[in-house]
Amino acid sequence: MERARLMGERSIPALLVSFSIPAIIGMVVQAMYNVVDRIFIGRGVGALGIAGATIGFPIMLIIMAFGMLVALGANALISIRLGEKRMGAAEQVLGNAVVLLVLLAVALTAGGLIFLTPLLRLFGASETVLPYAREYMRIILMGTIFQSIGFGMNNFIRGEGNPKIAMLTMIIGAVLNMILDPIFIFVFGMGIKGAAVATVISQGVAATWVLFYFLGGKSQLKIHLHNLRLDNGIVGSIVAIGSPPFAMQLAASGIHAILNNQLLRYGGDLAISAIGIIWSIAFMIIMPIIGLNQGAQPIIGYNYGARMYGRVKRSLQLSILAATVWVILGFIPTQLFPRALIGLFNQENEELLTLGAHAMRTFMIMLPVIGFQIVSSGYFQAVGKPKQAMILTLSRQVLLLIPFLFILPYFFGLNGIWYSGPASDFGSALLTGTWLLVEIRQLNRKYTKNAALNPQFAD
Repeated sequence: MERARLMGERSIPALLVSFSIPAIIGMVVQAMYNVVDRIFIGRGVGALGIAGATIGFPIMLIIMAFGMLVALGANALISIRLGEKRMGAAEQVLGNAVVLLVLLAVALTAGGLIFLTPLLRLFGASETVLPYAREYMRIILMGTIFQSIGFGMNNFIRGEGNPKIAMLTMIIGAVLNMILDPIFIFVFGMGIKGAAVATVISQGVAATWVLFYFLGGKSQLKIHLHNLRLDNGIVGSIVAIGSPPFAMQLAASGIHAILNNQLLRYGGDLAISAIGIIWSIAFMIIMPIIGLNQGAQPIIGYNYGARMYGRVKRSLQLSILAATVWVILGFIPTQLFPRALIGLFNQENEELLTLGAHAMRTFMIMLPVIGFQIVSSGYFQAVGKPKQAMILTLSRQVLLLIPFLFILPYFFGLNGIWYSGPASDFGSALLTGTWLLVEIRQLNRKYTKNAALNPQFAD
């Protein structure tokens, strides 16, 4: 009750800071893991190593998609059961989710190892890059069980109201990976295999940490043997609730596969290496915006439900302002020092430095509008308008990007692929701005009406 009261009374800036900082830290840590991993691969293995990891990324997204299917679906169910004061039912959902995570991990590992080579070719691996991608992904796939448990059950820690422990899980895995990467790649001379081993060990430690939390008596929810039997009704509910993020993650995997294949066709392996570096830099800039968005949504949702429309507008405006300032700060070095940023990953390959610098400038030229687009899409989700939220979320990375990836290279070759990023960013921002303008006008009318009838809403 106190938490809810504060959302309606505490200052908006203070609320945004308190709600967003844990999520932002978690997102930054995740992004740093990706960047540091690619830096060590680039410096220890070279451009082909970066291309190999980039080719394997769609498979990693598929693994993550199945984790999200179970974790987010079960987490929502657990929260509902806890709200209903049905602890036993919540623990039954937890037990079913644990079994599903393990079964899916085993199936994905087996299927991935059996079909690894054709999958990598499907996702854009040339004969030159294939050995690197296969070496890397074979080890990553063997660690799927750790990723499933660590990622999946960490969501349940957050769901039972312990976000700091959940954040610590992410920090432990990411920091350990940063420490182990140079040891296995350089000290032990394992090359790209060393990067994969470092990742799997880090995931294993994070998974162990999560299991100790649940089995060591620290958790509110307990894992009981009698709950480790799958119940068709619970499984069906988990899948139904978790399907939207699952589908979006699969779509992201498909987009990366299309992008890799188009890059291979028009630019070769070096172009794939360049996009791998560009994505790593982009994640560092965009992931904190996603964390800010996660923090803003409950504040916007609560005040919208409470008909405090002035607070809704201030929350939205401040979130957009903060997101835009951040992406502009990230945008400046991508335009002024792209060669230096590419050089963090590999300094020896002059062709990669030249190609990567041009690609980064072009691909990220519309970066300043992305913060606005992400936060505004999240606004529609927060106020209970999922159709608008889904369309706007998909517009930038699916509905517009995929057609551009096929159409623009036909006219402009490799440059057409670099143009497809800013074209989809601009188109989605235009669509989002138009939709948001209509929404703000409706919000203003509601605000005026409620302020006239109830002075307490004139905030």
